[in-house]
Amino acid sequence: MVRIRKRTIGTETYYYLEHSLREGSKVEKKELYLGKALPHNIQEITLNFIREFYTQKWHDSIVQIKQQYAQSLKNMPKSLVQKELNSFMIKFTYDTQKIEGSTLTLRETAQLLDDNITPKEKPTRDVKEAEAHKAIFYEMLKYPKELSLGVILNWHRKLFIATKPDIAGKIRKTGVAIAGSKFLPPTPIEIDLLLQDFFIWYKQHNAKIPPVELAALVHLRIVTIHPFNDGNGRMSRLLMNFVLHKHQYPLLDIPYEHRSGYYRALERSQLTKNEFIFVQWFMARYIKEQQRYN
Repeated sequence: MVRIRKRTIGTETYYYLEHSLREGSKVEKKELYLGKALPHNIQEITLNFIREFYTQKWHDSIVQIKQQYAQSLKNMPKSLVQKELNSFMIKFTYDTQKIEGSTLTLRETAQLLDDNITPKEKPTRDVKEAEAHKAIFYEMLKYPKELSLGVILNWHRKLFIATKPDIAGKIRKTGVAIAGSKFLPPTPIEIDLLLQDFFIWYKQHNAKIPPVELAALVHLRIVTIHPFNDGNGRMSRLLMNFVLHKHQYPLLDIPYEHRSGYYRALERSQLTKNEFIFVQWFMARYIKEQQRYN
């Protein structure tokens, strides 16, 4: 909890930002002196104060995760590394498709992607998009260059060319709404400029922002721009893993059963224009999902 604390000493008044976090029986506190009057940009100062507090809090866990992950890859036979990656791909494909309404079960997804066994009485769309997602996932891991609009459009085209060729690889030209969300995505006329801004930002910051936070922001910003008629969530989750893999961090799956918290964090960030809400959720989720390395 962050609050502004006022202290009076004699005739002078001093203002401080104070944040405390309880974990079990321990309470961690941090304080920032603001001055004798509240600054006009108090909201920005507060956001930076919270960001610094949590960045320091996460730092040791994230460093340990990366180190243990690297050591694990070094010690593990290549065949086992590939087996684990394939298992992740199946679960990631299942969850990311399920979040978007796929009817395939985890077992059906595994049989389809591992053994080429097509599930009976399931929509062809769900089958084709799962197969396409597998191909894009492995292509993404091997892609040697930085993100560009061209490669994002190419991956989107490959995801939907067999099921929705009319929208595959194309920026939307119509307005859209997100089912169950109060957030209204940008209008079509805004998208080109927003994408230009995104890639300028990415080029300027991809080597400056800590990689796990960068992955969260790439996910959030792409899904907020919502450049496609369909597939924005799937593309943003692929891109977050592109960032993690490029910086040699373990990949992240957002389980279908945790979608409610995921949706809430996205929506709150989008409605308040406070990216740190989603970053905070993402970092906590990431550390929890990587417990084997922490």
